[in-house]
Amino acid sequence: MSDHQVAPGSPGDALKTPGEGVPAVRPTGSSHLGIRQAQLSDIDALVRIENNAFETDRLSARRFRYLLSKANALVLVATEDDDVALGYVMVLFNRGTSLARLYSIAVDAPVRGRGVGELLLQAAEAGARERDTACVRLEVRADDPSAQSFYRSHGYRQFAMHHHYYEDRADALRMEKSLAPRPDPGLARVPYYAQSLDFTCGPAAALMAMHALDPHIAVDQVGELRLWRESTTVFMTSGVGGCSPEGLALAIHRRGFHVEVFLSDTGTLFVDSVRSESKRAVIRLVQNDFRKQLAEAGIATVFRPLSVETMREKVEAGGIPLVLISSYRFDREKQPHWVVVTGFDEKYVYLHDPNVDEDLDKTATDCMQIPVLQRDFAKMARYGRSQLKAAVIVGKGRG
Repeated sequence: MSDHQVAPGSPGDALKTPGEGVPAVRPTGSSHLGIRQAQLSDIDALVRIENNAFETDRLSARRFRYLLSKANALVLVATEDDDVALGYVMVLFNRGTSLARLYSIAVDAPVRGRGVGELLLQAAEAGARERDTACVRLEVRADDPSAQSFYRSHGYRQFAMHHHYYEDRADALRMEKSLAPRPDPGLARVPYYAQSLDFTCGPAAALMAMHALDPHIAVDQVGELRLWRESTTVFMTSGVGGCSPEGLALAIHRRGFHVEVFLSDTGTLFVDSVRSESKRAVIRLVQNDFRKQLAEAGIATVFRPLSVETMREKVEAGGIPLVLISSYRFDREKQPHWVVVTGFDEKYVYLHDPNVDEDLDKTATDCMQIPVLQRDFAKMARYGRSQLKAAVIVGKGRG
């Protein structure tokens, strides 16, 4: 689903201070328009607005009901004296991160031109700030210059393009607005690549890091699978094996890059989550072989956790960290998962998540340069009962 279009608001619209989790706003020049939290009783009005505003990509009553009752979302409506919804805005929040997505915004035809769209957008941003959101992102049709101008006039900038995004195959511009006071201007240096298979997060993360350091590195599924075959543990919690930090480090090193490995545990990684003793034996054998190869290649493994502060120093020195996290904070699934740290500011760690989980209504927009509070990232960057912490720092040259 995409961000929808909205008629630009009037420049006289004003924003008041939010209260009790719902932004209280009222446009200048109107004593009737206001904003409140959407309710299930608004669904009929929301569907009417939706159907009148859009010809494709429409939200159904069932979808509105889910988004109002179960999703991690903020849905606000604009009303007048009769309290009937005249427009709505919907913001989705990325679980475990400080990223929000402006999912949809629409205004009823009779009140267009009165600043309702601007009022809703301001209220949505105010609500996002109350949730400590660092960045709001959206998609808008590439063939709608009016909607693009509306967003640009409110501080949004284009950062990517998604071809054939809509139901009618129209392209979408991806736009974002930082709500953090000092966004890091260097965060765009790592290109994004989504893993193509459920078990290739490590290779996808490695490809992003290597391509950022050397643009001649091809980023495609062939390279992704080659890296996986070289670094897999053979078995994992279920199904095929994931990639160990040692295996990833070796595979990246073979391609001419400098690597550093940080581990909090000297034991066998991931073995606690595998029930079969025969499979555990294979994982131990693979890890011992990886560590032998690391020693032969002169790659030191540092057996201590990589702190957020040290990680930041590595990034400032030109390194790109691949960090093992628990996916629980993203999707409530307790699985080991690799992400790429792309930068820092005073408050947030920014990362690329290679997993675009469509079951959670995510797009690549939601997975790029994700802001995570530093204190939350420190909790996220550990896995399993042993609280394993693992990271691979990728740098230029083998030096």
